[in-house]
Amino acid sequence: MAFSSGAAGGGAAKARTSPKSIKFLFGGLAGMGATVFVQPLDLVKNRMQLSGEGARTKEYKTSFHAVGSILRKEGVRGIYTGLSAGLLRQATYTTTRLGIYTILFEKFTKQDGTPPNFFMKALIGMTAGAVGAFVGTPAEVALIRMTADGRLPVDQRRGYKNVFNALIRITTEEGVTTLWRGCIPTMARAVVVNAAQLASYSQSKQFLMDTGYFRDDILCHFCASMISGLVTTAASMPVDIAKTRIQNMRMIDGKPEYKNGLDVLVKVVRKEGFFSLWKGFTPYYARLGPHTVLTFIFLEQMNKYYKKFFLDA
Repeated sequence: MAFSSGAAGGGAAKARTSPKSIKFLFGGLAGMGATVFVQPLDLVKNRMQLSGEGARTKEYKTSFHAVGSILRKEGVRGIYTGLSAGLLRQATYTTTRLGIYTILFEKFTKQDGTPPNFFMKALIGMTAGAVGAFVGTPAEVALIRMTADGRLPVDQRRGYKNVFNALIRITTEEGVTTLWRGCIPTMARAVVVNAAQLASYSQSKQFLMDTGYFRDDILCHFCASMISGLVTTAASMPVDIAKTRIQNMRMIDGKPEYKNGLDVLVKVVRKEGFFSLWKGFTPYYARLGPHTVLTFIFLEQMNKYYKKFFLDA
């Protein structure tokens, strides 16, 4: 996310206090810690996006219906299906994105310490997001497939035991390139999310402060984040559903279900309706805010204890 990326950039000036490797490590671990709490929302979002695929009857009417159905049929453990893949995605995507962002941020910071302007920050954020998404695509493919498995009849399930079993089986059964299936829409989503978050957050914050009811404090930041999350979710969901469908698709008579992301969008609109591009909106939006906040909390705590035990000792 752009906000956590921004945190990395803001911390670049304090690079003397802790090594870059520690910053990247803590960034990845913070993202993984947050994922433990929001994984159920990811699972519900993926199930909603696959519900009614190919003009079939929708399995879930709403996100709440999906949660109830999953808990009833698969139990509490079922709602955490794919957690290992979610953790690996954060370990690869978040760490890479923070690393690229910090390196580029420092590269474009002037000799006198002046940070890059808004446009350059946005460009750095989008570049870091796209590279991170490419590196994290194999874990993303495993996550989509593992979270989708429970909705299928028993004889059609892939039955991956964990993320590493999934990666090995995908490689041996379908070829190593399948691990990067859907990497274009995955990278496109990362670019859209970073761009939408950066632009909408600053605009929302300015709008709230202009009303005269808000000051530049935590309440204003929270409200601006919620508005930004709404804009980001609306902008990125069509790309996200294309990514989900492509990464979960099977070969039919030797041919893939979808040719590319655009083919997914056309088929979804034609067979399921225009607004089906925003399936899973509620869990996607509900996941965005808490994941960012929890990532910040974990990151701050790790930095605090690292400073206490290793720098101030």
